[in-house]
Amino acid sequence: MMFDPTPSNNMLLASYRRMLMPTLRIVVLLFFFLLSIDCLLLSTAEATVLTNRDAIVKIFTVKNQPDYYRPWSMKAPKNINGSGCIIEGERILTNAHVVANSTFLQVRRYGQSKKFMARILNISHEADLALLTVDDKDFFKKSVPIKLGVLPKARQKVFVYGFPIGGNSLSITEGILSRIEHQYYAHSGSLLLAGQIDAAINPGNSGGPVLVDGRLIGVVMQSHADKRSENIGYMSTISVIQHFFNDIKDGRYDGFPNIGLVTQKMENPVLKEKYKLKKSQTGLLVNHILQDASAKSKIKPGDVLLSIDNQPIADDGTVEFREKNRTSYTYYIDKRQIGDSIGLKILREGVVKSISLKLEHTENQLLLVPNLQYDRLPRYFIYGGFVFTPLTLNYVQLWGSKWKSKAPKEMVIESTNWPTEKKKEVVFILRTLADKINTGYFGLHSWIVRDVNGRKFKDFNEFYQIVTTSTDPFIVLRNGKKYEVIIDRKQAVENHQGILKTYRISKDRSPDLRLLPSKQYLF
Repeated sequence: MMFDPTPSNNMLLASYRRMLMPTLRIVVLLFFFLLSIDCLLLSTAEATVLTNRDAIVKIFTVKNQPDYYRPWSMKAPKNINGSGCIIEGERILTNAHVVANSTFLQVRRYGQSKKFMARILNISHEADLALLTVDDKDFFKKSVPIKLGVLPKARQKVFVYGFPIGGNSLSITEGILSRIEHQYYAHSGSLLLAGQIDAAINPGNSGGPVLVDGRLIGVVMQSHADKRSENIGYMSTISVIQHFFNDIKDGRYDGFPNIGLVTQKMENPVLKEKYKLKKSQTGLLVNHILQDASAKSKIKPGDVLLSIDNQPIADDGTVEFREKNRTSYTYYIDKRQIGDSIGLKILREGVVKSISLKLEHTENQLLLVPNLQYDRLPRYFIYGGFVFTPLTLNYVQLWGSKWKSKAPKEMVIESTNWPTEKKKEVVFILRTLADKINTGYFGLHSWIVRDVNGRKFKDFNEFYQIVTTSTDPFIVLRNGKKYEVIIDRKQAVENHQGILKTYRISKDRSPDLRLLPSKQYLF
């Protein structure tokens, strides 16, 4: 039907217009108000990004790593790049693996061309964190340190700053914090709280800050190596960073405490029934207590760990560290420092007991085969053309990322064994330096020594002293299968310098052994 433009209809149309105009004005005003707020937020966020950029640092490292197959020498120097950020106190926060085994360090701020000499103030290989400084105060001029934030919630947007793939231009990528839980840190092998992020992470990003609202909530440390996964990276969390900072307040780094318990999940109902847990009770079964652990005097195998720091432990070994967020029960141990105490509740033969444990040891102090080591030389000793050394993960990882399937089986087994009162280290023949006095043993390597002339030894130092102080005509070494390696002591002494000269070895033992007291030295 056609609209009839009569006077009455025109009056009605004008009335509608008068009614709609105020509403239209409100809509327009609201649109421009929201647009201005959006622009304000955008300009604030952009200003934050610009401010943060000035605190980002590119790190230039020259590494000189020990050669674990030739422990008397070093590998060829290698240049690597990493990232970091300026924090309060004229310090630069980065990854430990960026500066580990370094012989030369330089840093350069974003947007500048000059490199400055840097040095390490403190380092935590466990947490893969390091603090650097620059003695030339010009480096820090007009820099605004990045402030520390708090542990964010999952699904929050994060910004990652750094210099990936050796580029000189700053890269800022954004992503989502997918989850927070305990992960094994690739640099140390330690199990600590980590955040998973989907922002692009590449070599060179290491040590770069992860920010939320302009505040630091993590440090990029590693990406997921599985080819089936994409855009999965990990950061050390602000809680781990804060632990490191609190640890070094006394000028010394002690590390993360470990209570030394080997535990088992209790998700099987028959297992729970056997150890007398009620339906309302959950926890972890204690299978073993490590030799030097402070828990050894208060906890027994067969006890059930019910709670830690008043937090119930689930049958899968997790605790709630904030509402509906769970991770390993060791989270509450990680929050403490060496020398602190922590409260536990255990179930023993159906009876609940409350105990307090003093935290005195780190994980490495309790292991038979220590985790990866840095900034130190391998320990070794040459005798009769045989190179002896204690077993560490640095050696077994010479077989690469798949060392558990490629390294000698006996070594892999030892790496999972626990120390005892009589056995604190594993000693093995690293390699044989061929000479007429060790004919027949030329192919011997990675051969674990169980006893010397029938005597067992506790550690590498005791092994060294047994060999160097022996007056027997023969040094007889045996492995676990009773296979024997015989060294003529007189020939070993007479040919010692000749072997060193042939293989161009300047020192026959590591510096730590030269400091040991001994009844006699045969060479």
